Amino acid sequence: MGLTIGVDIGGTKIAAGVVDEEGNILSTHKVPTPGTPEGIVDAIASAVDGARVGHDIVGVGIGAAGYVNRQRSEVYFAPNIHWRNEPLKEKVEARVGLPVVVENDANAAAWGEYKFGAGKGHRNVICITLGTGLGGGIIIGNKLRRGHFGVAAEFGHIRMVPDGLLCGCGSQGCWEQYASGRALVRYAKQRANATPENAEILLGLGDGSPEGVEGKHISVAARQGDRVAVDSYRELARWVGAGLADLASLFDPSAFIVGGGLSDEGELVLGPIRKSYKRWLVGGNWRPVAEVRAAELGNKAGLVGAADLAREPDPIM
Repeated sequence: MGLTIGVDIGGTKIAAGVVDEEGNILSTHKVPTPGTPEGIVDAIASAVDGARVGHDIVGVGIGAAGYVNRQRSEVYFAPNIHWRNEPLKEKVEARVGLPVVVENDANAAAWGEYKFGAGKGHRNVICITLGTGLGGGIIIGNKLRRGHFGVAAEFGHIRMVPDGLLCGCGSQGCWEQYASGRALVRYAKQRANATPENAEILLGLGDGSPEGVEGKHISVAARQGDRVAVDSYRELARWVGAGLADLASLFDPSAFIVGGGLSDEGELVLGPIRKSYKRWLVGGNWRPVAEVRAAELGNKAGLVGAADLAREPDPIM
């Protein structure tokens, strides 16, 4: 079908990139993320116009953090942008003069990894993104599964603990409250406060207090053998692995792909996740066990996936 543009809407910048059918990014253009919904539409159009210079573009795919309808045209609800039933496809098409599809950003990243990254060669994969929160995507039978209303795979808001920690979504006990970057920092602060003698390296990287601990400190300290930092990663991995075991009971994939910022830590986090996953997998000693693999595309996955999904037929047809 030719070249398409993928758009990744971030908290500080909006990136648009021209992507070919092999997943290669040929050019990019970035603009600051405005603070208003209408400003974001303008910024998307500006980023697309900047990226398309010198290229013949056949469509645009937008990755948006929020609930996107099945028709890939409207954002029902976005937690970080005041979009409520926002007709994003219609507005952007009017500005750029190209066919536009809108996709949930985690779905777009999952598709990018499946098609061009760690999921290549697999028909059935489940992707999770471990960042500030927890997102994901479902590919079964080589197809991205969005659900009847388009809002499937909101894994971060599966209730893991009845009446557990309050989540930003308004519910309690959501998976991302126990398996995310925020959760990791909370574990480290709690442990450093309880046993500061086991957190000398970790505390030394901040301001000396548990309150000053940040995610980047935990990574560095864990690699130097700090007990609190290592134990915090193990606690995170315990919850991630338990959740993957539940997803395996639902979807039976051949591979789990773990992306997001925390996956950059490699075996520091993936090794304990695999161990926890097998521990909680029903019949894990007697059944085939899905691979748990690190994502390969990094922060490019969403842009590349959104661009490629712009080539996919309408899922309603």
